[in-house]
Amino acid sequence: MVVNAPSSTFDVVERNNVTMQGEGRPIVFAHGFGCSQDMWRLVAPHFVDDHRVVLFDHVGAGASDLSAYRPGKYDSLEGYAGDLVEILEQLDLRDVVFVGHSVGAIIGLLAANRDPSRFGSLVLVGPSPRYVNTDDYTGGFSQADIHSLLDGLDANYFGWSETIAPVIMGAPDQPELAEELNDSFCRTDPSIARHFARVTFLSDNRRDLAEVTVPTLVVQSRDDVIAPVTVGRFVAAQIPDSELVILPVTGHCAHLSAPDHVVDAIRTFIS
Repeated sequence: MVVNAPSSTFDVVERNNVTMQGEGRPIVFAHGFGCSQDMWRLVAPHFVDDHRVVLFDHVGAGASDLSAYRPGKYDSLEGYAGDLVEILEQLDLRDVVFVGHSVGAIIGLLAANRDPSRFGSLVLVGPSPRYVNTDDYTGGFSQADIHSLLDGLDANYFGWSETIAPVIMGAPDQPELAEELNDSFCRTDPSIARHFARVTFLSDNRRDLAEVTVPTLVVQSRDDVIAPVTVGRFVAAQIPDSELVILPVTGHCAHLSAPDHVVDAIRTFIS
């Protein structure tokens, strides 16, 4: 059963379509680009019996309040991190286990740096603090690659989503998951998706990694074209008191293609 939040939190709850189930130590799940909280449906229920499970949609995604979207506020990931801190404050959640996927992982990391008193631990699934390669860093993409990706998104968003979804999912034996991801992309307002994509793929949050002060688990797929193993190793090396788990799976969305592996990794870490 979904627990209704107090009326004083209605603005934040409505804005981010916050839902809660269960009781116990809070565990908060954050989705990645072009997705919604529904993407955690194979993982989150495993924690309802002993945790307060909190899910939400980033503004501009899922069933969030689209009228709350302001390009100026969301010109950086800090805007989304501020929303997450507001959710935790309004619901008075502490000792939070935060589980974030992809850019949602970086948003959670930024929120934990902003107010570490609310966070007990971080689980970062497929995080990437920077997608573009530099002379001393391998993010997986050249500058030209990223510009080509963004140009394709600008020119034909729906065609881009249909092409990129199977690549991101990386699970050719589960084509229904690529179709689901494409459908999720297509339900996102194209103008918001274009803006969020630029913020996501052009961000550089490498310096923020060393500022993390809570125990952190980095969950990495062994083969991920969006966030390669080199990125996962870099993130774990830069965050103090962190662990790295490399899952024996392919693709960027292990929480959909191999949810049991993700559940086991989270359980082992927080226990």
